[in-house]
Amino acid sequence: MPSPTCYLLLNPSRTCHRLRPPSPRLPARCARLRVSCDVPRQGGDDGGGPKRGVIPAGPGKGKKQVVFFDAAPPVAQQGDGEDVKGKAPEVKKDGAALRALRRATKRTLSVLSNLPLAITEMFAIAGLMALGTVIDQGEAPSHYFEQFPEDNPVFGFITWRWILTPGFDHMFSSPVFLGLLALLAASLMACTFTTQLPMVKVAKRWSFMSSGGSIRKQDFAESLPRASIQDLGVILMGAGYEVFTKGPSLYAFKGLAGRYAPIGVHVAMIFVMAGATLSATGSFKGSVDVPQGLNFVIGDIMKPKGIFSVAPDVFNTEVHVNRFYMEYYDSGEVSQFYSDLSLFDLDGKEVMRRTIKVNDPLRYGGITIYQTDWGFSALQVKKNGEGPFNLAMAPLQLNGNKKLYGTFLPLQDSDSSGVKGISMLARDLQSIVLYDQDGKFVGVRRPSSKLPIEINGNEILIEDAIGSTGLDLKTDPGIPIVYAGFGALMLTTCISYLSHAQLWALQDGTTVVVGGKSNRAKIEFSDEMNRLLNKVPELVSVGEKTVDNKSSTA
Repeated sequence: MPSPTCYLLLNPSRTCHRLRPPSPRLPARCARLRVSCDVPRQGGDDGGGPKRGVIPAGPGKGKKQVVFFDAAPPVAQQGDGEDVKGKAPEVKKDGAALRALRRATKRTLSVLSNLPLAITEMFAIAGLMALGTVIDQGEAPSHYFEQFPEDNPVFGFITWRWILTPGFDHMFSSPVFLGLLALLAASLMACTFTTQLPMVKVAKRWSFMSSGGSIRKQDFAESLPRASIQDLGVILMGAGYEVFTKGPSLYAFKGLAGRYAPIGVHVAMIFVMAGATLSATGSFKGSVDVPQGLNFVIGDIMKPKGIFSVAPDVFNTEVHVNRFYMEYYDSGEVSQFYSDLSLFDLDGKEVMRRTIKVNDPLRYGGITIYQTDWGFSALQVKKNGEGPFNLAMAPLQLNGNKKLYGTFLPLQDSDSSGVKGISMLARDLQSIVLYDQDGKFVGVRRPSSKLPIEINGNEILIEDAIGSTGLDLKTDPGIPIVYAGFGALMLTTCISYLSHAQLWALQDGTTVVVGGKSNRAKIEFSDEMNRLLNKVPELVSVGEKTVDNKSSTA
């Protein structure tokens, strides 16, 4: 058992000695103070564990005493601190791994928050987006084989391999594009945590300056002789500043929202990119041409676009085309086309009916149905009072964007060779051009006119022109996120233009030293400060009024 430790609380009646360091070479600041007490310990060991002995103080008014403890501090074992030979202890593996992880995290954040890297990422994303508008998206591989052949590369080196291998035929869902979005999002988050949040913490901190020299070093500095710091605080509060005082010091600021806005800009951009990623990997899309009077099931035409695409129950909905019709300009060109649609659930109950047109889609259960195109499905014709017969209209190849449809009504037995008949052509649903069996022009009839026409001894009556509607269907769970992100981006961008102004002041006798700075609009800030400081009253005028008030009271 080592000797008990002696703790000297204070006892002037006992003799204590201060021992000098054993080596005179050690400086005074490195010497340890050792105290020995020439006082016998009272109390004995009765086997009940550590004991504390108390020696009463000697005669006098003081109640000071020396307290002894039987238990000594534990002896340092090998491995606690330094070993026997004085070598440093081995670093624990888990501690070293933790420090290595922290260093790697700090280095990664430093690289990701680099501004040139973020700018490069944004330019790369913009370049891929521009490339996606030039390259036809979503076409069959044969289309790219023809457009970018290996024997005649575009610009001398671009072939179909440059398009299909990195997935540029689906640019906005390609791994390259999504990877750049993820990298930019990581850069924005790293910049937020390493730069923007610390700046906000510093801006929120109340910092008082106790030196006039420090205040005069600010972007704006002024001295107000015979002024009061309290009067200055009132003027600043009236101008919208948050004012804090501590003794002779004052600190004021306004426009703290401008410091938070860059963080909001980063979060909004991340929302936009997250929504775009969800749209590229979790949506469905389909297109269909449906003649008037027919129907289709939504799930039969929808195709997933990514690995996160999950089909909702609304895919079992059936869509029926009640009517398709068009409107025309005075020149005869098509101005608008409409589709009257009904939606039925699995039980055959109509859950919705609506007429859609271009730029006015139908939305139901997360599915959007767009009116995108039109076609000519069939022509109802009566021949010599018989019928009507439904003649299918076939699209004909033309140069340009003009549409032309044609059909044929045989006048002889189809089993005989050299079948002849009547040819009918149409550019839209409002007029039909007819030719006889020799290919000569006969006339034009409108389906709504109900006027027959004689062709090669046959009376032909056009009853109706049946159009087909071209619909695009899409589910896009990322659209609400993208819209919310863009809304927040516009708002936070406007807020970020608010300047954050800080002001310090110090009462030095009858003089107030004022200084401040602003992160934006520095000229406007200086003008505002000059205008506000001119409103601060002088102490002399206040004193004179006080004296007048006292004298009048007396």
